[in-house]
Amino acid sequence: IQFTPDLMPTDVTGTDIIEEDITTGHRRWTFVPGPIFTNVLLADEVNRTPPKTQAALLEAMQEHSVTVRGTTHALSPPFFVLATQNPIELEGTYPLPEAQLDRFLFNVLLDYLSTEDEMEVVDRNTTRMELPQPEACTSAQEIIRFQWLVRQVPLSLQVRRRAVELVRATRPIEPGAPEIVRRYVRYGASVRATQFLCLAAKARALMQGRYHVIDEDVHALALPVLRHRVLTNYQAESDNKDVDEILREVVAR
Repeated sequence: IQFTPDLMPTDVTGTDIIEEDITTGHRRWTFVPGPIFTNVLLADEVNRTPPKTQAALLEAMQEHSVTVRGTTHALSPPFFVLATQNPIELEGTYPLPEAQLDRFLFNVLLDYLSTEDEMEVVDRNTTRMELPQPEACTSAQEIIRFQWLVRQVPLSLQVRRRAVELVRATRPIEPGAPEIVRRYVRYGASVRATQFLCLAAKARALMQGRYHVIDEDVHALALPVLRHRVLTNYQAESDNKDVDEILREVVAR
């Protein structure tokens, strides 16, 4: 979905319309699903649409359902949302609320392409008339089975405690919070961050060929899981301290 300033919530979720039976003449409400009824939703430039439309994703991302006119419609699994936003061009944008940011598993920063990748992009878009057609490499059922497998990966008490301590260290109100957090952080990460950090660590362990989680899995994923959940204060902006620098110091403790 291309998110634009004039996009309405019903353009995302769908809406009820009045449909007339041509044989009987009776009218009834019929739900017409929106583009959110899919397995993978790409919200392109999600911060270009007003908060009212952004909020249309909240229920779907948490409960995997959509409620329209009091009726709840379940989304078919698997379902997850990918979103992009341009941090450079801020005019005409609407910052995402913290409640919605917290529903995203990762915040991945994309830098410029490497020389080789940029050469390939130029070649594809200046010399070829047709782009290669994508081919399916998996199925919805395989993804669901893998999601189930991730949750079966054992997490030792030591690693779980490390994940909890790491997230709690981002909260300035915690007694054991490091000095850099108390000085520069306004709000720390929530309990949802701890859950996502543990789930992501389990998935990384499987991708590394292990059926157990180690501290390295937690540390490697701390920045993408936490950077959009930790809100810095004015002092951090004044001292030119970004959230990644703060998190690196927290992880290094």
